[in-house]
Amino acid sequence: MISSTTLSIVGALVLAAGAAAQATAPQYGQCGGQGWSGATVCPSGWACTVSNQYYSQCLPGAAAPSSTPATPTTPSTPGGGGSPTSTASAPGSLPTLVSGNSFIRAVEDPNFHQYLRSEVEGTASDAVLGDYTTAAQFQITGGQLIQEVADGTKLYAVVEGRSDPSVMKLKMSWSTEPASGANAGTFVFSGDTVEWSIPTIQRPQTNAWLVCPDAEGNKDVYINLGAYSYMTPAGCADETIHAYTGATPTP
Repeated sequence: MISSTTLSIVGALVLAAGAAAQATAPQYGQCGGQGWSGATVCPSGWACTVSNQYYSQCLPGAAAPSSTPATPTTPSTPGGGGSPTSTASAPGSLPTLVSGNSFIRAVEDPNFHQYLRSEVEGTASDAVLGDYTTAAQFQITGGQLIQEVADGTKLYAVVEGRSDPSVMKLKMSWSTEPASGANAGTFVFSGDTVEWSIPTIQRPQTNAWLVCPDAEGNKDVYINLGAYSYMTPAGCADETIHAYTGATPTP
């Protein structure tokens, strides 16, 4: 026979678990993922957005909440992922995410929800942030950040070499060949944040990026070798860039 004391303890545990599930996670805080037992509800106007099977995050204006990803981002391990059949969408429609890929976007002003792509779409050109309607799709495999083009072409992120220690930002572009040597380094997803490192350069923050418009107004993407939001070059904006695995990009 179960004692009244035992029933009281069980009831308290159930109520505590229910309270934890209904607690509100902070903005940009974790809200789900495999093994997560904390808050799963986001503040008003924010949604619990899947980054991978282990991590979901409260993001503004994001897709519907979920703690089990239908299209997880590819882990940054050699040999992961595969070529998509196509990333193309019908004319006038939004890009549709291919399983195993991620969109990558900024989440701070003045480039909130601007998406990573090539300056000339689908070609080996400068890396820029652009409108959500032209968002490209990506995987990180073996430390390489790979843009998956609709025709099956792979474009690899290449970071310019550092000419001397006074240089504090390195431009990123896309190449049809994998990055190597001084133009390589290692890309990883840390949670949903894109980070870059290379043994020859010590960075205070491996997730620090800069967006600096060129003369034509293209929002060129640079690796920031300094601290985030410190001594920002004139005309540039500090950014972090994040994976997003909603079915379509959001503005």
